[in-house]
Amino acid sequence: MNGESSYVSVVEPLTPAIERVKTILFRPFDLGKWFVIGFCAWLAELGKPKGGGNGGGGGGGNGGPHFSFDGRPDLEEITERARDFFAEARMYVEQNMHWIVPVAIVGAVIMIIIWLLLMWLSSRGKFMFLHCVVENKGEVGVPWNKYERHANSLFVFRIVVGLINLVAVIVAVLAGMMLFAGAAMSGAGGVAVLGVVSVFVLMIALGIVLFLIRKFTTDFVVPIMFLRTTSCSTAWREFLAVLTVNSGRFILYVLFQIAIWIVVMFLIVALACVTCCCAACILGIPFIGTVLLLPILVFHRSYSLYYLRQYGPAFNVFDATEQVVSPS
Repeated sequence: MNGESSYVSVVEPLTPAIERVKTILFRPFDLGKWFVIGFCAWLAELGKPKGGGNGGGGGGGNGGPHFSFDGRPDLEEITERARDFFAEARMYVEQNMHWIVPVAIVGAVIMIIIWLLLMWLSSRGKFMFLHCVVENKGEVGVPWNKYERHANSLFVFRIVVGLINLVAVIVAVLAGMMLFAGAAMSGAGGVAVLGVVSVFVLMIALGIVLFLIRKFTTDFVVPIMFLRTTSCSTAWREFLAVLTVNSGRFILYVLFQIAIWIVVMFLIVALACVTCCCAACILGIPFIGTVLLLPILVFHRSYSLYYLRQYGPAFNVFDATEQVVSPS
């Protein structure tokens, strides 16, 4: 089964996905069911990277680098400042090694433990939320126990990907810092800027690859595991067989999903502005915000499932429960 299909649309899954949202959450409306499914969705979203601005508004005055008459920064001054910074930083670290090393080790251990816990819980949550959407049920205990082996396999896969990501980022950052520091010490300002730009481009490329891996894992690999009761690596191999012959379609899928989320984020921002940021504050409350956004999350989960089933009956997770999406 290679998943080839004569016709695949990114638009057609919209209607059944909306119908499933209505059926699960509004036919009939059950507040208790909302909170149970919302809890599963909240677990599934734990540890997920959040968007946010980096700010970076620089102060005025003479604290920043001077610019030449044509608007370009003075590379000699930037190089001099960088040389002084690295020299001071090295001296400070050497003088405070007795407490910097223990604090860094303890902090790293705590961060790793928290990261592992969030990854483990969210791996369980992804199958729990998927179960609720597919079965139209608000359940916690049943999917928690039923998909334990699936979630553990997903957890291991995500840890491996996360470690690869961490190593790649560390290597890229260290390489960029060493190149920048060496160039700054030698007075080669142009080389220093080139090093920073190269690291920045590399980080963007790495971020795109990791985004696609995370998205395809959640949207398609997890449902394949759900269907086949197989490991994450085996499900990924099956999905890759489909992806390789339908790469253009999946690129369009990702772009369409980005367009959907842009519209959603615009509506959320508009709501926050209309309510003088009160809505944003409420949506920012852990778990409560997830419950309030549950229609969007159920739609997103349903849309990816209806898109996947276009590649053949073997990818239809709704095969046994399709009757629940019929409009009433």
